[in-house]
Amino acid sequence: MAFNTGLSGLRAASVDLDVTGNNIANASTVGFKGSKAQFGDLYASGFLSAGTNPIGDGVRVQDVKQSFGQGNISFTDNGLDMAIAGDGFFILNNGGEIRYSRAGQFGIDKEGYVTNNQNMRVQGYTADEDGNLSGIRGDLQIATDNLAPRRTTNLDSDLNLDSRESVLETRVRDVGPLTLASIQGESFDVQYSDGSPAFNVNIDPAASAREAASTINDAPGLSASATTTATFDGTPALDDAFISGASSFSFSLDINGSPLTLDTSNINSLQDLVDSINNSSETAISASIVTGGGGSDVLRVIHNQGETLDFTFADGNGNGDTGTVEGDVNVTADRSVAGITSTTADNDFEVAFNASPIRVTNQFNPLDQRTYNHATSTTIYDSLGNSHELTQFFVKNPSPGNGVGVSEWSVYAQIDGEFVGGTDVTPYTARFDQDGALQSIDGDPSGEIVIDDWIPKDSDGQPNGADGPPAAGEVVVTPIPEPPTTSAFVINLSGTTQYGAAFGVNDQQQNGYTTGRLSGLDVSDQGVLFARYTNGQSQALGQVALASFNNTNGLSPVGDTSWVETFESGQPIIGAPDTGTLGSIKASSVEESNVDLSAELVNLIIAQRNYQANAKTIETSDAVTQTIINLR
Repeated sequence: MAFNTGLSGLRAASVDLDVTGNNIANASTVGFKGSKAQFGDLYASGFLSAGTNPIGDGVRVQDVKQSFGQGNISFTDNGLDMAIAGDGFFILNNGGEIRYSRAGQFGIDKEGYVTNNQNMRVQGYTADEDGNLSGIRGDLQIATDNLAPRRTTNLDSDLNLDSRESVLETRVRDVGPLTLASIQGESFDVQYSDGSPAFNVNIDPAASAREAASTINDAPGLSASATTTATFDGTPALDDAFISGASSFSFSLDINGSPLTLDTSNINSLQDLVDSINNSSETAISASIVTGGGGSDVLRVIHNQGETLDFTFADGNGNGDTGTVEGDVNVTADRSVAGITSTTADNDFEVAFNASPIRVTNQFNPLDQRTYNHATSTTIYDSLGNSHELTQFFVKNPSPGNGVGVSEWSVYAQIDGEFVGGTDVTPYTARFDQDGALQSIDGDPSGEIVIDDWIPKDSDGQPNGADGPPAAGEVVVTPIPEPPTTSAFVINLSGTTQYGAAFGVNDQQQNGYTTGRLSGLDVSDQGVLFARYTNGQSQALGQVALASFNNTNGLSPVGDTSWVETFESGQPIIGAPDTGTLGSIKASSVEESNVDLSAELVNLIIAQRNYQANAKTIETSDAVTQTIINLR
């Protein structure tokens, strides 16, 4: 009997070694679940009685039970790798046989199906062409076709127009250019139309043009700039002939009495002199070659701040010239300046102001930023997926009536530089109430602008073959029904406000896009596979399905880190990740083996000890038996 007992122990210890060895072998297998041998003792018993002191008959292996505990989750570089955080199994189609696995190392086969390393197809919920999940389970397939373009039918603009902006219907006077000599020492009062007190301007008799412009700039409503231009076309003219005929060419230039450091040692042509001046440390100076009064190319020097220039040049043969050039002053007076009154006998500035014409600057011009308060651009798309730039311009108008409790803005629209919506003739009028909320656009409280005259064109300004505007007399219904058949679209400004804050584009969304190629895949925590396209769009291609079982230990392992359903496991409970008791999906991750290598090595030692001990039982029984045989 001791032999049988020892043999059963050897068999049990051998199984324990096998299970432990298998766990150790799969310590790095993704999705592997460790096993543990479970043992039970053996007793021989009769039908009526087991005896008062029964002696056991050894041990037997009752079960090899797998542990389905969560393994560690590690990150990978593959976007389709997935790990389940929580309960559940991936559902795999192995040529018609359904298997279940926790190993989420997935890729795409030549037909676009999501498969594991054994080419088993991952199952999930498929999506239609618009990315809507159907709820029908099947093999997940990644469509690699281009995403068809979608024309723009709606643009939502959520803006804030700055109520502090001024009305752009100002009148200005351009005074000048004024010679420095004509205004040096002059004193005058600036009168204002808004009732502000007069501002006195007193120009120093010794001021340079730059200093005179600076003094004028101190007066509210006046803006002045100064420029000094010296053209060397006198007698002699400073040209290539003068330089080439010089025995010892010299040139010097002083800026407001300070010499400009120039390297004139290797001046052999007029271009050499121009380069030397432009390479100097004075950034306000620029030199160029122009055609002089005598028809030859001569030197021109400009100081863009209006400082006085003193120059001298000579050829070493007794020829040359010296002189002083003062700057000119240009002044602009805005609509607040009502007049100029000189307080000195010299009244050249007053005369020039009164003689200057009034220039109206309130006429909208999309090429002149000074004629509109705000502008914003966005990209829209025609039916062929071609992109076009839509620009909205906003110009503040004088408040209607007495201006109490209401404000108005003109709205212009251009696509690729051409007016649309008839705004080249009559802009839309947006009216706001005392709280800054949009009341209406051209009397329509919906805040919508319908653009129904747009003809999409190519870069040459010719129709590009995309859908054009609706037929004459056809009424455009908003929202534009699907599928659209014309180029008409809606600009929705209902969320636009007019607050005392800076102009801002809070949100601007349009529903069109160009064609796109598949550029990448993303997987959400709910297992939804999103395709990313080169046009910036994304679309759901499907959703991974997970299965759980009432008795997970009843699953039967069939290799390749997969299991199949059995009678003991019960039928699978299938659902979407992160719903019910099912776990969530971690993308670009895999679940590592849940084997504790340290514990398995300890178990290996224990199994080895048990094996040796049972072998000792057999050895001892053999020795006892041999003793009995040796009795004579």
